[in-house]
Amino acid sequence: MSVNSPLGVAVPVLLLTAAATLLDVRTRKIPNLITGPALLLGLGAHLVLGGGPGVLSAVAGALLAGGILLPGWLAGWMGAGDVKLMAAVGAWLALPASLYAVLAAMVAGGIIAVIAAASRGTLLQSLRGAVLLLPGLATRSAKSGTPTGRRGTYVPFALAILAGAVFALWRPI
Repeated sequence: MSVNSPLGVAVPVLLLTAAATLLDVRTRKIPNLITGPALLLGLGAHLVLGGGPGVLSAVAGALLAGGILLPGWLAGWMGAGDVKLMAAVGAWLALPASLYAVLAAMVAGGIIAVIAAASRGTLLQSLRGAVLLLPGLATRSAKSGTPTGRRGTYVPFALAILAGAVFALWRPI
């Protein structure tokens, strides 16, 4: 299996997600100082590499990847840095790879969360809490109460984004 993206895209994505993962694990934050320039550089790289169509694909990739995670931030299940990191990765990967990356990141995040909850002995409690949340999802306001994700087990979602990016870069075509 080989890389499905040019090395000029793959290397920055891997460096970005690896650095963000280290910061997320250590500080529980992904700074704007990383995500903002990464997003702009991704858009610029696609402008240089593919002109107008390239940058449009990168913009669409950023909006799609970040937009899919946005409800998770609004519900309080993840930080804004996670959404911005996913958008930056989406800009670098562009369409359709950004869709593969965000979907794989969500799967990886679920697996990581289950492993974290199981290792802390809170898996049944977490599953019970998730089931109790289901009826209120449709009516929950982003501003109502304490975000649920802040009370439970912390999972550095940048690790899941790294896994999603790796999958998107090396997925079988």
